[in-house]
Amino acid sequence: MKIAVIQPKMIGDVLITSVIFEELKQKFPTAELHFIVNKNTIPVLENNSFIDKIIILDPNIEKGFLGFVKQMNRIRHEKYDIIIDSYSKLNTALFCKFSGAKKTISFNKSYSKFFYTDTIIRTKHSISTATKAIEHRLQLLKPLGIDFQVIKPKLYLENSEIDEAINILTQNNIDLKRPIIMISAIGSSESKTYPLQYMAKVIDEITVNKSVQILFNYIPNQKKTALELYQLCKPETQKKIFFDVYAKSLREFMGLTSQCAALIGNEGGAINMAKALNIPTFTIFSPFILKNDWNMFENVTSNISVHISDYYPNLPLKNSKNDTGIYELLKPEIFNNLLLLFLKNNKLR
Repeated sequence: MKIAVIQPKMIGDVLITSVIFEELKQKFPTAELHFIVNKNTIPVLENNSFIDKIIILDPNIEKGFLGFVKQMNRIRHEKYDIIIDSYSKLNTALFCKFSGAKKTISFNKSYSKFFYTDTIIRTKHSISTATKAIEHRLQLLKPLGIDFQVIKPKLYLENSEIDEAINILTQNNIDLKRPIIMISAIGSSESKTYPLQYMAKVIDEITVNKSVQILFNYIPNQKKTALELYQLCKPETQKKIFFDVYAKSLREFMGLTSQCAALIGNEGGAINMAKALNIPTFTIFSPFILKNDWNMFENVTSNISVHISDYYPNLPLKNSKNDTGIYELLKPEIFNNLLLLFLKNNKLR
């Protein structure tokens, strides 16, 4: 038997969707399990023994209509018995329709019954600490006779990757005996980035603990913005920031994060990866992301998050991504008590 799962989206989505494979492998131990994803998300799937093969969708190579047809033919050529479409968009629906698979599963939409043999109505309210982000994906297994149970996404680092992270830190005079905090400094877009002047205040608060050492998570094309954030921090805070120590790849980021006492900052893939590594997280949600869908495994100790709706529940947030004034209402002073609680609970204050 061959089973494929489709999720050609962002890193966080792919990581969360990967929980499906643990359940599939338990139910169908002899089945060949494939994951159909975009090329840039592969690092979060490396060393995952539940996945037998990764099928890459690369829109930079397979462009336009002809590229789409080529992708569709590649999927059909695999001769899958079952396809689970976690992405549930028109292009992936077409993949399923013309795949030749006897059973195709996705979420219920107005057009979905034409493309899939089985459709799932998403639950409106979360039923576990995993939240809807994970719950909805695991719901897709119901037509296969697999009952829901909470599964946490996991990342699988090799010892050599951990050793390399330790080597990078020690070579840059970072003391492994003192707490290291990774800052998710910049979101994936402007609308998902906490105002820099506010983030600087958060970092200033964190470094009241004189033993703390700070790393910034940013990619090369974000360096200018990251430097602007660094310069907004107090001079005494800047002394504790190792600005030039940053991950050159996703796997390197995972290795460095595995050595941190916490990850604090903007919601996104970095937060999801930290949780998958069992690193405590303090998450600042963009006003335009539904916190209750994505604040996975939240508690009052190792995972805490804040959202503007926690303090201004009646704000109209829909279709307001360009309204930067909404994000500016979430001043650090408002949630400082939660930040202090997080730092105390994780022995950082």
